[in-house]
Amino acid sequence: MLKRIKLRTLFIGGCITLFFLVLVARVFWIQVLQSESWQEKAAKQWAHESVIKAVRGTIEDRNGIVLASDVPAYTVVVDPAVIAELKIGEEVIQGLHDLLNKPVDQLKILVEAKDDKGNLLKNREVRTEGWKIDQEMKGKVDAFIKKLRKEHDILETGVGTVREQRRYYPKKTLAAHILGYTNRDGIAIAGLEKYFDKQLKGVDGKLNYQSDGKGFKLPDSQDTFQPVVNGSDFKLTIDSTIQYYIEEAMKKAYELYKPKSISVIAADPNTMEILGLANFPTFNPNEFWNSETKPGDFYNHAIMSRFEPGSTFKVVTLAGAVEENLFDPNAYFMSGQIKLKGLRKPIPDINRVGWGEITYLEGVKRSSNVAFVKLGYEMLGKERLLQYITDFGFKDKTGIDLPGEIIGRVNPDPNNVSENATLSYGHGKLEVTPIQQLTAVAAIANGGKLMVPHVVKEITDPNTGKTTVTQPEVVRQVISKESARETGSYLEQVVADLQHGTGRYAYIEGYRVAGKTGTAIKPDGKGGYDRDKVRSSFLGYAPVNDPKIAVYVIIDEPADAAGGGVAAGPVFKEIVSQALPYMGVPKTGDTSDTDSGKKTVKAQASVQRKAPDLTSKTVKAARELLINGGYDFETVGQGATVVSQYPEKGTVLATGQRIYLLTQQGEKQTIPDLRGQSLRDALEILNLLKIGIAVDGEGYVSEQTEGIKNGKPLVTLKLNPINEYGEDIPVTVPAEDAAEE
Repeated sequence: MLKRIKLRTLFIGGCITLFFLVLVARVFWIQVLQSESWQEKAAKQWAHESVIKAVRGTIEDRNGIVLASDVPAYTVVVDPAVIAELKIGEEVIQGLHDLLNKPVDQLKILVEAKDDKGNLLKNREVRTEGWKIDQEMKGKVDAFIKKLRKEHDILETGVGTVREQRRYYPKKTLAAHILGYTNRDGIAIAGLEKYFDKQLKGVDGKLNYQSDGKGFKLPDSQDTFQPVVNGSDFKLTIDSTIQYYIEEAMKKAYELYKPKSISVIAADPNTMEILGLANFPTFNPNEFWNSETKPGDFYNHAIMSRFEPGSTFKVVTLAGAVEENLFDPNAYFMSGQIKLKGLRKPIPDINRVGWGEITYLEGVKRSSNVAFVKLGYEMLGKERLLQYITDFGFKDKTGIDLPGEIIGRVNPDPNNVSENATLSYGHGKLEVTPIQQLTAVAAIANGGKLMVPHVVKEITDPNTGKTTVTQPEVVRQVISKESARETGSYLEQVVADLQHGTGRYAYIEGYRVAGKTGTAIKPDGKGGYDRDKVRSSFLGYAPVNDPKIAVYVIIDEPADAAGGGVAAGPVFKEIVSQALPYMGVPKTGDTSDTDSGKKTVKAQASVQRKAPDLTSKTVKAARELLINGGYDFETVGQGATVVSQYPEKGTVLATGQRIYLLTQQGEKQTIPDLRGQSLRDALEILNLLKIGIAVDGEGYVSEQTEGIKNGKPLVTLKLNPINEYGEDIPVTVPAEDAAEE
């Protein structure tokens, strides 16, 4: 018996010893051999990390108006387990459907959501309709929750909201293609939001600390803290008021012409600060997911589309010819068509028959292709013309601080006569972007300097208070200041000549406007051109003597193939006629001195100009005086000195009224084009020339016929009661571009 007891004692002792040996071995294994692994697991149990979200920087216009900022948002959540317990599923589904417009079947899946084991889930977000809703919608959801509580006498309803942040664009569609947008996850998708995303979003902060099993911070917690770096704030060069003028004018044109798209860019030509940039159709960055918004609505044509520009490109040819002293405004050429060696067919003007023998200045006004082929291809030559195209920046990106800018294409075959000749009037192996076009005309406006356009005026780091200001950047001097001024004076005539100028629909009473129209016939995709589809455009700036704003308008496929003068010119006029007074630019002669000695703009119409004294001046001196003053004029005769003028000096000029300079007549009597003139003016001019007159009808001259009676010259004037050539009388302006060889 005693032996049995001893054996049992030894067995139990051995088991206990073995247990302790196993326990010691296990502890050794865990604490020594696996110490690092268990240390990591323990650290995960008591270590926690709290993320401090960085505030995304705000975006303002040049006047401090907020265009984009972070605002509070709320996400609707449902708790399937609570809803099922309360048996209010149908009410919740219908109520949220009525508020958020989320489909009932999708809400039913959310409210009844279960895990893999069949257990009801908790806290499901109602996406996307209930995701990051605004304060107004949150109020409606809160009212619905309150209603459930009251009707069912409960505190917990299974429906709630979680506070978050979202990006908000208070001006909605205004400047949408400049700003771009961020999606609901806060990821930048387009525009400035994407281009400057790193600076805007900042860096989230972090707080690492230790806590017990219940989540309470330990007294001896070893904390580590990474401070938050909030995003930088951006002030743009954009002026919200001018941007509004642009977008309103575009909407009207879009309604009228129903084009594929319209793009407009406006800038200060002296600094190349972009004052406004827009495309239509557009989108609302607050509702980028809207089903009515098409993918193409997000496309920024102003910097991402290239095309044959048509006659607006003639400003480059003209500037080059002026710089090289090749442009003589009073020299004559035969319009209609031009035959070049190496071409099967002549290059025609758009009306094919032309306007007879006219001056180069009139050729500029009428946008004669023949005139520009002679200037660009024959006078400048293909090498110099191509060099000016390069110098004006058409082979490079402009460098604008927006994402997605593409480069233009200029690649004519050096041995192809057609490809090099058509460059001079903006067709053929030439494609440009709107921003390139604007940058080029701004170089003429600012005295010959090609500059880098930009939309960011300054960036402020809220963490340090440091502000970085964008400085104007000159790429190169393209033409001299004198040549730029002279080129501008000729472009002014395109607008100021209300009879022949293709840009007359951009004429603004009281302001001197320089501009050029374009009506580029679009390629048909088969190697030819479709005359029923055009891109109509207007490129210009004002005031000519002190440019404050340059604007480019491009309309893709306006109805009835409306030309650039008719379709795009009025858009330019509406924008600039509002922008200049808003910018404090006085009309011609429209300033007064206040008591403080400062000049202020009057609200009244501009003071009418009077005809200057030109008699006895040389034709050259008179022409320079009139060009610099922005007058519309015509020289009659081949003499070198002005022998008389009409209207006489000191005469108050009507809007757009032409001044005639009469010089010594040669053997062949020169009779000016009098169409559009009043009978009184026509009679005065012909009497000065001592030419016989016959009149048919009354009103304004609509036709004139030259003949001989009793051995003396006779002009027969056919009159029409309505002035078909006046500024306010709509007339059909032919497209001024041709793409044929």
